[in-house]
Amino acid sequence: MQYPDLKRIAYDLIIEEIPEGSRVLDLGCGDGSLLVELQKAKNIEGYGVEISSEGVSSCVEKGLYVYQGDVDDGLSGYRANSYDYVILNQTLQYTKRPRYVLAETLRICRSAIISFPNFANKKNRIHLLFRGTMPGNRLLPYDWHSSPNMHHLSIKDFRNYCRENGYPVKKEAHFKVVGDTGSRIVGFAPNFCAEFGFFILDGEGFVS
Repeated sequence: MQYPDLKRIAYDLIIEEIPEGSRVLDLGCGDGSLLVELQKAKNIEGYGVEISSEGVSSCVEKGLYVYQGDVDDGLSGYRANSYDYVILNQTLQYTKRPRYVLAETLRICRSAIISFPNFANKKNRIHLLFRGTMPGNRLLPYDWHSSPNMHHLSIKDFRNYCRENGYPVKKEAHFKVVGDTGSRIVGFAPNFCAEFGFFILDGEGFVS
């Protein structure tokens, strides 16, 4: 199956949220495109963590400061509150240890921006109900046997998790994708209607 490349989704929402000159860490930064866009638009001090050698090479070619490593293991060395913003954009569902990654993310930043596919979206529900097979769409652009998604979560799942673990939510802006990469905020029944979850968590308000 072939589906649109949605690696650049939520860029518009993220760029809008981050203030000028912020110190930013992008976890799972891929080829560094988001960091480049943030440097152009907001003159940030940007850093990245990426596991793939191809992604790291692309970042280095762009002049970015990127560490090759696994976010499931490599965050304990960062100082508390060392970044204004830490970004997990379409990364959380791939992690092996999301509990660790989220706790460490909140420890090392003042604010965390987290975006992920909303697997409870109506398209997935309807597909499962009537076809009885795992959906194949831009939320789940893989066959079941080749998916890198380790965890399938919904907006409601993540909201409940934040409440249970004392993670303060500063903002929610769940959305659909418009065109190739544009975002349209979904205000009505987002757990059912939105394609992607978008949360901003307060690292300064979190007490571990």
